[in-house]
Amino acid sequence: MDPLQTSIEYLKGIGPNRAILLREELGLRTYQDLLHFFPNRYIDRSRFYPLNELPKNNAEVQIKGEIIQIKTVPMKRGKRLVAHFSDGNSTLELVWFRGHKWIQEQLKINTPYVAFGRLSWYGNKPNMPHPELTLATEYEATKMGALHPVYPSTEKLINKGVTQRIMKQMLYNLFQITGNQFQENLPDYLLKELQLISRKAAIINAHFPKDTETLTQAQRRLKFEELFYIQLQLIQKNRLQKQKIKGYVFEKVGATFNTYFNHHLPFELTGAQQRVIKEIRHDMGTGKQMNRLLQGDVGSGKTIVALLSMLIANDNNFQSCLMAPTEILATQHYQSIREALGGMEINVALLTGSVKGAERRTIFEALAEGSLHLLIGTHAVIEEKVQFKNLGLAIIDEQHRFGVAQRAKLWKKNTLPPHVLVMTATPIPRTLAMSVYGDLDISIIDELPPGRKEIKTVLRTDAKRLNVFQFIKEEIAKGRQIYVVYPLIQESEKMDYKDLMDGYESLARTFPLPDYQISIVHGKMKPADKDYEMQRFVSGKTQIMVATTVIEVGVNVPNASVMIIESAERFGLSQLHQLRGRVGRGADQSYCILMSGNKRSQEAQTRLQTMVQTNDGFEIAEVDLRLRGPGDLMGTQQSGVLQLKIADLLKDQEILKTARYFAKKIVEMDPDFAAIEHQRIGQTYAKITAHKNIWNYIS
Repeated sequence: MDPLQTSIEYLKGIGPNRAILLREELGLRTYQDLLHFFPNRYIDRSRFYPLNELPKNNAEVQIKGEIIQIKTVPMKRGKRLVAHFSDGNSTLELVWFRGHKWIQEQLKINTPYVAFGRLSWYGNKPNMPHPELTLATEYEATKMGALHPVYPSTEKLINKGVTQRIMKQMLYNLFQITGNQFQENLPDYLLKELQLISRKAAIINAHFPKDTETLTQAQRRLKFEELFYIQLQLIQKNRLQKQKIKGYVFEKVGATFNTYFNHHLPFELTGAQQRVIKEIRHDMGTGKQMNRLLQGDVGSGKTIVALLSMLIANDNNFQSCLMAPTEILATQHYQSIREALGGMEINVALLTGSVKGAERRTIFEALAEGSLHLLIGTHAVIEEKVQFKNLGLAIIDEQHRFGVAQRAKLWKKNTLPPHVLVMTATPIPRTLAMSVYGDLDISIIDELPPGRKEIKTVLRTDAKRLNVFQFIKEEIAKGRQIYVVYPLIQESEKMDYKDLMDGYESLARTFPLPDYQISIVHGKMKPADKDYEMQRFVSGKTQIMVATTVIEVGVNVPNASVMIIESAERFGLSQLHQLRGRVGRGADQSYCILMSGNKRSQEAQTRLQTMVQTNDGFEIAEVDLRLRGPGDLMGTQQSGVLQLKIADLLKDQEILKTARYFAKKIVEMDPDFAAIEHQRIGQTYAKITAHKNIWNYIS
């Protein structure tokens, strides 16, 4: 067995109880885990302060001296343990509010100690609560440079006496045992070309750095290694998928595609759309299963690309399905595709939870016999009863809303898996796409269709509300329609509902019947009532739609030219961007008005300013990544791959690009890692893929 897989309970100073605590609180099980449990910051411990020269603030300081007296002092609630600490000239109180019995047993009177902690001042007297205490002899023996690590911890660990000193001691003991077991896992030529230090030096200096320069080198080396092996897995997964997973060969682009392209296409395709369709056509003709992510901003024309792809499948006698996350969005796709196809002999059906009885049975029969060509729906399309005759292409819209298990069900509908096209209107920053979707081929539609005017976005406070109402009146007089959206945050649903109803009543007073008609849509309504109100707005019977964020995806009303977002500071950036994308669908100039109170956090201010300054979804996504970090941006389903030990996708973008470049180059040159110089990579890769964990078995 690999010695680094030994349980940490066998390490000196840990034992079974502490091992359980470390596993529960920090997920540390083995020597391996402990080695890769990196500090989150470092403190310069090169300076010792004399007690009569302590800084008059709450700084972290290091002092030398002896404990000359210990006593317990009663308080209103409980008691505190106080030790008088002297350096020969002055004294300082060391204070503990918990763990008294255990701490008192450890303390030695008139014995030299090194104490480290944060100062607390009461009047002119300093004290140091819960200091880190080390016997001076022990400190000298384990001293490893001026920079001392500070490890992530929890309140429970501190209460149970697992202090920073204990953490450092554990790692020091571990290095004594495992000193020479850090086998190099990168080729020598790569270390030389990138000027990376050895793996052994990197791990030791990440915990106990000699100086800041060595620490920087150690972190750079370990970050590269972590990102390199993540990229290697993603690139290999993509390569093996193409090698092993056969796909249907769509040999021709035939009559259906050409008829639509030449006679029904409502506008000329943009260069970006043409490029993406070529990429999809190429994938579907290789005999390998296509796995492609299509990114395109709101309104960039992804649906047309999806339709053209489905027509290629149809020309090759295959069925297609398009799966959307909500009934509203599925219905909209169905309506726009039916309309786009005009009188063409393509059989399209919509399958959602609302489709019942005979209508549902008819769809099932037509699918099974092959007379139904395109099926559009919600996750109802992956139910057991839905059997295709020959599903050749599956398109998944807003993929992050579907679980992996749901997507896998589509694969089981055939002998060979269908080609898969995943679409998203949420632009993903390049660095994040590399790490989350690195195993997919990525296509980007990065230009809007011609004739689309850029949406003008402005920020207004409540003081300007009357001006905003006047502007709405002018737009309605021109025949336009208006959205007014209120936030919906689960915890404060009652308050949100009140805001929505207050807003609705205020609008109803300003825009009275019979001159104006207002629709209202919110989560408390029955689906049938919601649909009725939506339809009234879509058909132009109402001029104003007051809603919660249910309209975030799905409603396409080209005549709606103004989007008013109430309490805009309460929305996230991607949500604001998605909402803005509901207007600007027609040829008229469109507007997005962000209504906000005067009091805003710095982050909310950044979000709103970003919206005013740019319409570019990718730029917005980059700001969002900076503000929220990778885990939040991807949601829990995708963020698993991003639980990095030392690298940071935001700060280490250059290292990530370099790591991906070399991982790709090595896979292209030597995919089986057979060359002598790649044997280390081969061994490490085999261990990682066997245990599905980057850092487990990486040594």
